Amino acid sequence: MERRMYTLTLLSLVLSGVGAVIVSIPQKEYEFARGDNITIPCTFKPKGPPIYVVILWSVEAAVVGAKEINIVTYYSAQNTTDIKALYEGRLSLDVDVPAGKANLKLSNIKLEDNKLFECRLLIPSDDEGTPAATTRLVVLVAPSTPICKMQGKAEYGKNVNLTCLSEEGSPTPTYTWQSQDVRSMPRVRDPRTTDKGGILSLYNISKDTSGYFICTSANKIRSATCNITLKVMPPSMNIGSTAGIIGGVVALLIVLIIVIYCCCCRKKKKEEEYAMGVREEEYSDKEPARNGDGRLPAGHEDPQGHDDSSVRRSPVERNDHNEERSERDYDRRKDNEDGRSDYNDRRSDYDDRRSDYDDRRSDYDDRRDRPSDRNERYDDDPHYDDRRDRRSDVDDRYDDRRDRRSDVDDRYDEPSDDRDRPPVPANKPTRRQNDE
Repeated sequence: MERRMYTLTLLSLVLSGVGAVIVSIPQKEYEFARGDNITIPCTFKPKGPPIYVVILWSVEAAVVGAKEINIVTYYSAQNTTDIKALYEGRLSLDVDVPAGKANLKLSNIKLEDNKLFECRLLIPSDDEGTPAATTRLVVLVAPSTPICKMQGKAEYGKNVNLTCLSEEGSPTPTYTWQSQDVRSMPRVRDPRTTDKGGILSLYNISKDTSGYFICTSANKIRSATCNITLKVMPPSMNIGSTAGIIGGVVALLIVLIIVIYCCCCRKKKKEEEYAMGVREEEYSDKEPARNGDGRLPAGHEDPQGHDDSSVRRSPVERNDHNEERSERDYDRRKDNEDGRSDYNDRRSDYDDRRSDYDDRRSDYDDRRDRPSDRNERYDDDPHYDDRRDRRSDVDDRYDDRRDRRSDVDDRYDEPSDDRDRPPVPANKPTRRQNDE
């Protein structure tokens, strides 16, 4: 116990004899590139050889009023160093108390290390002199590629701002703007234009303002650029209005196509109905049904032009008449064999057309079972009268053709001249016998 009291008394006497201390750092600012390993020197000169010394390094942010943070502390009595966890692994001290050295070593510096560093010396019972010194560490970082943007609408008479900003860079980059016209030729800036902090303000823009604007972001290390194209348009020709006009035109074209398609379909439907109506009227006449003996009812003529008087004759008269007629037919066939063959060809064609007519007439009979709906549709159709007139013309032409066919039949049915008829053989059989 007495030994300890003796030691403390001796230490107090030694410390009381120490004079003012001077702490200094050679430079007020140190610049290093990001990622470097650096050393910030700190020296101190006590008036006498110190026995117990405490060395502290602290940092504070670059902003005014930021709180000071101790990052490392050295105790000479125990020869120990206390480092904060934030800097563990990349900070160390090079201390030599007799030589007055307390250098700070920092590896792999970052942009966050861009702060104010302080070296302070503590000696018990001595606060005179200059116990601390400060320096600023500037971590040099090349500016990143800036981003150029436009704020506002590029329309006649409007005001717009062109912004340019690099996300990182140390020291803080400076920004400059250059302008070129649409032909990439440099031009003089409008006197009303302002450029501050990377923001280029353009007032009352016009067509002449259109062109290319180039921003350069630079610091001590290097520079980077970005550009923006400004195209000033009238208010009615902006992109939104143009898109609206194009959309309206496309919609109008679609509506017109639909209307034209509907009109064409309606016209085609009317033509089909008209053609169907003509066929119905064309084949509206039906051949009257014959009796069981092949005769037509009273008041109807045979469309083939045959004489029906034979059915009203007595059996003997009909037999004589048939024999005479058979002889005439035989002679006529002999005389007109060549012409008859041609007639048969035309007759076969007529029969084919007649069969086709019968098929269409049967179809028409089926459709006539539903006349009410069709009649109502025709009554509502204002063009029905015109079609009915045209159908009448078709009926007239059909009657003319039928009359011409009847004339052809009559021409072939007429007896030929007796002078051209060859003599009838005495043993010529009658037509009835030939038929049997």
